[in-house]
Amino acid sequence: MSILQELETTAVQYDEHVKRILSNRYILAWILKCTTSEFSKLSIKQIAEECISEDISISKVRVMPGKTNTDVEKTRERIVGTNTEDKIPGEGEIYYDMRFSAYAPDKEEVIKILLNVEAQKKFKLKYALVTRGIFYAARMISAQMDTEFLANDYSEMKKVYSIWICMNAPNYIGNAISEYSIKKSDIITGIPDKMEDYDKMSVVMICLNGTKKGREKGEGIVGLLNTLLATDIEKDEKAKILSADYGINIKDDFGEEIEHMCNLGEGIMEDAYEEGLEKGREEAREEAREAARVATWNIIKKMLQKGIPESDILEVTDCTQETIKEVQKSMLSK
Repeated sequence: MSILQELETTAVQYDEHVKRILSNRYILAWILKCTTSEFSKLSIKQIAEECISEDISISKVRVMPGKTNTDVEKTRERIVGTNTEDKIPGEGEIYYDMRFSAYAPDKEEVIKILLNVEAQKKFKLKYALVTRGIFYAARMISAQMDTEFLANDYSEMKKVYSIWICMNAPNYIGNAISEYSIKKSDIITGIPDKMEDYDKMSVVMICLNGTKKGREKGEGIVGLLNTLLATDIEKDEKAKILSADYGINIKDDFGEEIEHMCNLGEGIMEDAYEEGLEKGREEAREEAREAARVATWNIIKKMLQKGIPESDILEVTDCTQETIKEVQKSMLSK
């Protein structure tokens, strides 16, 4: 297996551990408290223990039309937040990283909210990442038909959040959080309505600058996630920070997941370093070959200018007749 293949395999394993770590109820509680208005005034403990449903699922619910409400056995299911896959001609399956529901107290009732959390290592893609977030959120809306509401009563539609955790954000962005949501804008005033009637979809982008300097500037959910996902902080040190600053205790399976993630993170860096060295060595070899070619070319040119026979040039430079012809052609074209 090549270094690149080993790197790709390790990266996949790392991604899986990241998803499982983020699915911890207390981590999700921090995310909800800091990014959603519905849970902002509740305590972390209340959100984790009373609001987040038991339906947390990782990489099982399909994103694409016609697939979200069907499982592997093609049986009907409610929208319960298992990651979904979807096949498009020429493309692979598409899964939600994590899907779940949560219940928020609202005046005299409790409202159900559907959520999707995505972990994204690359911030720069060929498209704006927020557009993908909008698509995921829109699919969470449309997939509710016949599961959360019926065609003759859209009032039962649940609000959805698609929350994106973007690691390795560039320095010009740093640590930042933005929300993209549906807002009302009156062109001509007069339409009476309630915000909860149209406030049905939000995309939240959490950008993390995971450098040591970036971590020092982070606080709240940014500080938590930067610490949690850092590959250069040992498990014991993470445990101290998470316990002292965020009230999260690393234990049992959760602690093992973090340890595995840290080890895999180190492996990714080591493999990337080796790949970089190998790439550097290959680039150096290529530069050396190019330099030798140019030097030989110049020698042949000077020998031709002095009228030295082709046979002597071949013997001295150990080149081919084709090379000599190429040099002659370049001299005539000038």
